[in-house]
Amino acid sequence: TCSFYRYVPLDNLDSLRDNLYESLSDLNVLGRVYLAEEGINAQFSVPQNNWDELGELFDSYQYFKDVNIKKAIQDGISFLKLKIKIKNEIVAWNLEQSDYDLSKTGKHLNAKEFNEIIEKEDTILIDMRNSYESEVGKFKTAICPTSKRSKDLINEAKQILKGKENYSIAMYCTGGIRCEKASSHFIKKGFKNVFQLKGGIVDYSHQVKEQKIKSKFIGKNFVFDDRLGEKISSDVIGTCDQCGGPCDDYTNCNYVDCNLLFIQCAKCQDKYKGCCNNECQKMSKLPK
Repeated sequence: TCSFYRYVPLDNLDSLRDNLYESLSDLNVLGRVYLAEEGINAQFSVPQNNWDELGELFDSYQYFKDVNIKKAIQDGISFLKLKIKIKNEIVAWNLEQSDYDLSKTGKHLNAKEFNEIIEKEDTILIDMRNSYESEVGKFKTAICPTSKRSKDLINEAKQILKGKENYSIAMYCTGGIRCEKASSHFIKKGFKNVFQLKGGIVDYSHQVKEQKIKSKFIGKNFVFDDRLGEKISSDVIGTCDQCGGPCDDYTNCNYVDCNLLFIQCAKCQDKYKGCCNNECQKMSKLPK
């Protein structure tokens, strides 16, 4: 399981989508790829024996040559099919082109540098993810927005940072794609010192392990595939939405017409048969 993004001007999106779909299918790639005029955002799984060919495929496109494909922290069954979609934005914040300039983004910091800057008193650390992501894992001292939707998140972040233009702003997200656009937007708005975690939580976790750095991220890294999370530390900071006990395991309601994403412990999963409430449990037992 792996992912990558790149902000790069793309054209002929229909043709690019079709060609990528055919080539990735030949490599037995499963996953989700978003294309827009501003770039590509891809999360997918690939058989180990096709890993080298995958790199060669993306290198064959001038757009994607030498792109950094990040391997997941924990493997598992992540995707069931391949989908490639054309979008207006690869990060759907409904920002105008004049609201950001991707040639000017925050300074990228590695794990060690990021740990150092977030310890400074004049640094404001902000989580650029949705609230349900930070509920199960976050940097200890981060300000975590309460928004559940991306287009609300950027507006809430602006309210949080209003009047803080002269502070050092450090931000992080899952793989870096949201911080790339957010940092560019804040620089456009007059912020002087903007920093972002290079490669996001995914790269941070790999560096922490390889370089034996103390992790300041606690809990799980939420992921948008069937795994729903990768364990970063042994800390459990989430709570079961049904009993309130310690838990960081996300699931979708077993009643298919509900499909609510929520946190459920093993005890409640057994009690409610994987459903979010008694009503859904009753409905899930009815014949189709």
